[in-house]
Amino acid sequence: MSEVVSPGNGLQPRTQSHISQNPSFVLQSLKNVSFEDRPVPKLRDEHDVRVHIEQTGICGSDVHYWQRGRIGDFVLDSPIVLGHESAGTIAEVGSKVKNIKVGDRVAIEPGVPCRRCDYCREGSYNLCADTVFAATPPHDGTLQKYYIVASDYVYPIPDHMTAEEGALVEPVAVAVQIGKVADLRAGQTVLVFGCGPIGVLCQAVAKAAGASKVIGVDISESRAKFAEDFAADGVFVNNKKLVEGVDPVDAARAVGEEIVVRYGLGEGADVVLECTGAEPCIQAGIFAAKKGGTFVQAGMGRENVLFPITTACIRALTIKGSIRYSTGCYPQAVQLIASGKIKPSKLITHRYKFTEAENAFEVVRQAQENTLKVIIEGVPK
Repeated sequence: MSEVVSPGNGLQPRTQSHISQNPSFVLQSLKNVSFEDRPVPKLRDEHDVRVHIEQTGICGSDVHYWQRGRIGDFVLDSPIVLGHESAGTIAEVGSKVKNIKVGDRVAIEPGVPCRRCDYCREGSYNLCADTVFAATPPHDGTLQKYYIVASDYVYPIPDHMTAEEGALVEPVAVAVQIGKVADLRAGQTVLVFGCGPIGVLCQAVAKAAGASKVIGVDISESRAKFAEDFAADGVFVNNKKLVEGVDPVDAARAVGEEIVVRYGLGEGADVVLECTGAEPCIQAGIFAAKKGGTFVQAGMGRENVLFPITTACIRALTIKGSIRYSTGCYPQAVQLIASGKIKPSKLITHRYKFTEAENAFEVVRQAQENTLKVIIEGVPK
């Protein structure tokens, strides 16, 4: 590989060849996307790498920005490249990069924190306020031919792992973090609300941690069937309509108590992982947790919900929230996939070419029962 100097930055990266074009899928404004041929991004410092993106999964947050233009305090006010679940091959490395080389296949961790604040120093860098996160305004994401990222936030994947599996390291890492927050241990009973991608991956992480029984909950028969085939020991399908005149919280309590009885959870589940954000599921999860149990909220729905706080107090529940991933989650996710303990490629229901990216996003937006994970192939070399 030849040594070249990138114009204007004074670095001496090791690179494959000079590249001049970088096709990108750009969110221009609310509900307005387009393809742009942007300049190839330059390394920002000697520790950066440039990755040729080969596969990208679509996350709900990508669609949320496309359709609503904001998530909480993150507001779209200028164009950004979408995408953050990606894997690819290293095309260029900065002169001080030692952990990776040109040609290595990697999964990309899309959030690079400041590394200096108290949260970063204690390993909880998912809480860093200065994190540069792909496809979170104002930062560009990975749905482009080449993406620049810090070298310590890419993770080599073994030869037997596909680029699709590499892209899906990201949602697996989310599930690993949820399990970490819950302090999953062998022998526990675990109840997971939601059998979408994150829900079923949480079920798989719980089984890999040695859970004695993992039960999934969903309103969809087809997703429930998939969850049972994927990792869950049993699945409760709650497709009952709320009866007029019945208090919604009482109805949620009845669902939680029915789950406990049907699946032999004794006084309740040791751990409840809520991955839907739906108010009835949150309520049912509290009622299904045993005294002294743990409840982790990972799903995001309405910003404010009616919460059975008295029950949570009386049962002395430990209630936690989970966001993104922290120290060790990405390496563990790679290991879980590489070892075959989790097979995220089974979640893929739709595959698209880069030029079909808008169609791929539309499929995710429609959220049909037969849609789990949608993957977009990168721009060829």
